[in-house]
Amino acid sequence: MTSISTPAPVLPGRAEQFSTRVAFFIAGFGVAAWAPLVPYAKERVGLDDGTLGLLLLSLGLGSIIAMPLAGALAARFGCRRVLTVSSLLICLCLPLLAVVSSLPVFIATLFVFGASLGALDCTINIQAIIVERASGKTMMSGFHGLFSLGGIAGAAGVSAVLALGASPLIAMLVVAAGLLIALLKAWPHLLTYGSERGGPAFAIPHGVVLFIGLLCFTVFLTEGAMLDWSAVFLTSLRGVETAYAGLGYAVFALTMTLGRLSGDWIVQRIGANRVIIFGGLCAAAGLALGTLVPSWEATLLGYALVGAGCSNIVPVCYSAVGRQTSMPENVAVPAISTLGYGGILVGPAAIGFVAHVSNLELAFMVIAVMLLGVAASGRILKT
Repeated sequence: MTSISTPAPVLPGRAEQFSTRVAFFIAGFGVAAWAPLVPYAKERVGLDDGTLGLLLLSLGLGSIIAMPLAGALAARFGCRRVLTVSSLLICLCLPLLAVVSSLPVFIATLFVFGASLGALDCTINIQAIIVERASGKTMMSGFHGLFSLGGIAGAAGVSAVLALGASPLIAMLVVAAGLLIALLKAWPHLLTYGSERGGPAFAIPHGVVLFIGLLCFTVFLTEGAMLDWSAVFLTSLRGVETAYAGLGYAVFALTMTLGRLSGDWIVQRIGANRVIIFGGLCAAAGLALGTLVPSWEATLLGYALVGAGCSNIVPVCYSAVGRQTSMPENVAVPAISTLGYGGILVGPAAIGFVAHVSNLELAFMVIAVMLLGVAASGRILKT
């Protein structure tokens, strides 16, 4: 009597790697496309600065709620379905955010948009871990580099379309069309499963996953500080004109993108642990330079060092998640993604509180000390 054997599953290959890169680009492009819309939405809905800041929390709340749900859904239905639905919702929300004038509808749309971004971000990292592990190569920094490239392309592209005289709605319809084309290109080779190991749908992070999540929290907090406070620092403490205040975040984003695009080569040459050690030290030194040396040139150089130092720490952490065995990736990735996103949300508010009680220089130096802690962790974390 002959037995019938079940064929082994096909491991992800080059096609899946390409689709993963496209999915990261979609996520970065979708996030960045929203930024140029904010002034238009503020004027159309009739919001002041304080109210807008509170309403934008609904975007972050949607993301945080969606991340653990996305991990569970990816494990049950596969990455392809979750990525497809999330991308389609982004394509629907962006045109709505360009025209809606009702406050309740605006809040609801922001929440759905944030949930879609959170689900997309979480699921692409689950797929990236599986694809990288199957390849046997270091690929995570390159994947995240495509997210950064998508962000640059999204912000620049939408701004250019608006500068040419197009309405926000036309600009967002162009964005949605581009995202749909990219999704169709990636769709055939997105993974039809979302975890290679069984496990619960939800779990509180523990052990090495919690440790990795705290590292991501610190790096994302730094990124949030650069996004929300670098321009304020340059204008209020370095005398830079408001029109040029965005240069701080621009140099940070540029060096982060370049660092990620070359990150796989760097990790292969010096090792993941040294990337964390040297990256944390570089970012801490850059923040100290930009804060303590009283010239705008030194501040811009410091922010460039922060971007370079932070660029590959999070990708290395996600790769480490793929190698740990205490939690399956469909549970671990949402856990560290939620902690990391919490850093982006909580960090800027905490910096504002410290700056109010003391000054902005002290707030930035506190982050520099936290980055030294990240560097020290590189000797502990088994990557």
